[in-house]
Amino acid sequence: MVKAAYGKRSVLFMAMIKIKFPDDSAREYQAPVNPAAIAESISKSLAKKALAAKVDDKVVDLSFPITADSRVKILTFDDPEGQEVFWHSSSHLMASAVLELFPDTRLAIGPPIPDDFSSRFYYDLDMAEKLSEADLESIEKKMYEIAAKNLPFERDEKDRIKAIEEFNKAGDIYKAEMASEMADNNLSFYRHGNFVDMCRGPHLPSTSFIKAVKLISVAGAYWRGDEKNKMLQRIYGVSYPDKKLLDEHLAKIEEAKKRDHRFLGRDLDLFSIADSIGSGLVLWHPKGSLIRHLIETFWKEEHLKNGYDIVYSPHIAKLELWNKSGHTNFYSENMYSPMIVDNIEYELKPMNCPFHIQIYRARTRSYRELPFRWAELGTVYRYERSGVLHGLMRVRGFTQDDAHIFCRPEQLREELERTIKFNLFFLKTFGFEDFDVYLSTRPEKFVGSPENWQAATDALKESLEATELAYEVDPGEGVFYGPKIDIKIKDNLGRSWQCTTIQVDFNLPERFDIEYIDQDGSRRQPIMIHRALLGSLERFFGVLVEHYAGNFPLWLAPEQIRILPVTDQINDYAGVIAERFRQAGFRVGIDSSSEKIGKKIREAENMKIPYMAIVGKKEAEDASISIRKHKIGDMGSIEVGKAIMSLDEENRSKKID
Repeated sequence: MVKAAYGKRSVLFMAMIKIKFPDDSAREYQAPVNPAAIAESISKSLAKKALAAKVDDKVVDLSFPITADSRVKILTFDDPEGQEVFWHSSSHLMASAVLELFPDTRLAIGPPIPDDFSSRFYYDLDMAEKLSEADLESIEKKMYEIAAKNLPFERDEKDRIKAIEEFNKAGDIYKAEMASEMADNNLSFYRHGNFVDMCRGPHLPSTSFIKAVKLISVAGAYWRGDEKNKMLQRIYGVSYPDKKLLDEHLAKIEEAKKRDHRFLGRDLDLFSIADSIGSGLVLWHPKGSLIRHLIETFWKEEHLKNGYDIVYSPHIAKLELWNKSGHTNFYSENMYSPMIVDNIEYELKPMNCPFHIQIYRARTRSYRELPFRWAELGTVYRYERSGVLHGLMRVRGFTQDDAHIFCRPEQLREELERTIKFNLFFLKTFGFEDFDVYLSTRPEKFVGSPENWQAATDALKESLEATELAYEVDPGEGVFYGPKIDIKIKDNLGRSWQCTTIQVDFNLPERFDIEYIDQDGSRRQPIMIHRALLGSLERFFGVLVEHYAGNFPLWLAPEQIRILPVTDQINDYAGVIAERFRQAGFRVGIDSSSEKIGKKIREAENMKIPYMAIVGKKEAEDASISIRKHKIGDMGSIEVGKAIMSLDEENRSKKID
């Protein structure tokens, strides 16, 4: 007979249960058994690396009692869920260090943030002292001291009403507010040493697992992101199980700073955001506009090749349109206040989809015409809080590479597969090969029938499996009108960026009562697929800048080749060479300044121009050029015609170095 305890619960069991592992092997254990014991039974090395476990679909502590047949995965730092547990525990460790140094601090929230490359966890703190860099160093030092004590993270439970009373008595107003909003009768708490925090968990076995820590920065953050609430201090940090991993990550952070699209956008004269115009509204400079033009042209040409039609729609519409679509009920917090025109309320468009539905409604449609694939580079406007605006990555006005497909039910699976493949072609053309794919299911607030939601979810799942894309289910993260596929691209630093969204929608066709005449003469409702492949041109452009570190491939570079005459006497020949490249379709510049050739080369390198053509007296006599490639150097002398042929092939093939 075995007694097991978890929190305040204890159970007695003698039955044998079957534990199934990710490789489909299975073992029997006497119930209850915890993941720590299971890891130990598999191997000592696994037990040493184990951080938490996934029991069926739930991530739990290693001490969690398993009482029935279950599927179990032991999580280490190699697993994303294991990393999240690690960084969550690190936030608790940091909070305990802060309280030791600043005892009057009131704690707010401290989650892990695995999708934030520059930091992996934070904690929001209400404290009288304004923290400095020296304070961060002191907190970091204290974290190492506490971690070295090997304090176990212990879970306990407490009655919710009693917990709220204790929070209020202690002046923990933020914890009291959060606890009052929870529906559970009992709340879970985690303790290490003298530090206790309300938390769902799970956490590491002990503080000693956290071997390497760096506190990155401190910033202001409104409680719950609301400007009406008090400004707190947010400490960001990163942590790893060993110093080598931490050093590697810190090196990547430094590299990311060099690639920051906001600074490269300024240095390369690509775009700007002016206070006189407004936060989150982008001004595209000539060079940035040229790159955008190249992206848009490629986008339109490929859509036309793949059976899409291009459409355009207005920037505003009557508010009643958004009432009918459901956006004012489910999306109002991201919409701007209506404007009055001719005593009628109009709204800046946050989406393109209702406009495309109106195009569909313009006349009767036959089953023979479907599917319709209508694509639009449509600029939309969404309210974002000022605190989350970030260069091109988070803006208030942006252009979606939007499309809507109207199809018959029997066409849905084929259209989804086609869309996924088309999307992968686009992303790979721009140099992305590594993806994180998520299937997002029904949220708490939704419209439409559960049956339609299930049918849509099944269609997305089957399409992903047919295209052999590995994916994870993201429960409850679908949009209000339907489930979706999200594809995140990974850049050269391994950072994930939200890009593609593919959504199935039974709801809007029903709300707008759109139909087609079927083969038997009956009226049927089409299914609508919403899809954006690149996401928004602004964010995608920002990602490209950072992915390439501003070193755009030849086909996207605003200036593809710069002619560098060695002396002023060669300027005429340089002009002739430039014109030959220009006539061949290249974007060419000439540095006809009186600077030394070394300075001209440095300037071209700083502007990240893919190729330089150096011309001197010898090249003028031979009708040749001396080619230099950005970041590589001298490529040798070559006849002009051959250089044009070689670069033309690279340009047309959209080669990515």
